[in-house]
Amino acid sequence: MGKTVIGVSIDIANHLSLSIEVSLQRLFSMFPSGWPGIGLLLLRLAAGSLLINDGVTELLRGPQWLSILRPFLETSTGILLFVGLWTPIAGLLAVGVELWFVFSKAGDLRNCVVLATFGAAVAALGPGVWSIDARLFGRKRIDIRER
Repeated sequence: MGKTVIGVSIDIANHLSLSIEVSLQRLFSMFPSGWPGIGLLLLRLAAGSLLINDGVTELLRGPQWLSILRPFLETSTGILLFVGLWTPIAGLLAVGVELWFVFSKAGDLRNCVVLATFGAAVAALGPGVWSIDARLFGRKRIDIRER
């Protein structure tokens, strides 16, 4: 499950500081920043905007009552990917929705394959540092200092 590491250190001015790091096993080992984080941000934004565009376009076409589920899932998945919330779930939903399109022969095969690949990549790699997931579930460090 998790492990707790407690370290005590004395600095040059003989101040006692207590450092507590709580490390829990998480789905992603890190939320990369820098160029890898920018790459994940671009991947999420591209997948999210394409999914939102496809879903809203299909919803505006006036779908039948029973076929409203697929464009609604596509639009909501795109929004989740765009903001980086529940990224692994949203990535897997994108794969599922696009496979649904492929097997129902309702969409362009090339577009479906690209969006399913984007979804799988984002689900496997994680959201990156510029996401709501990183703010909610990212690594946190707790420093307790003497007053």
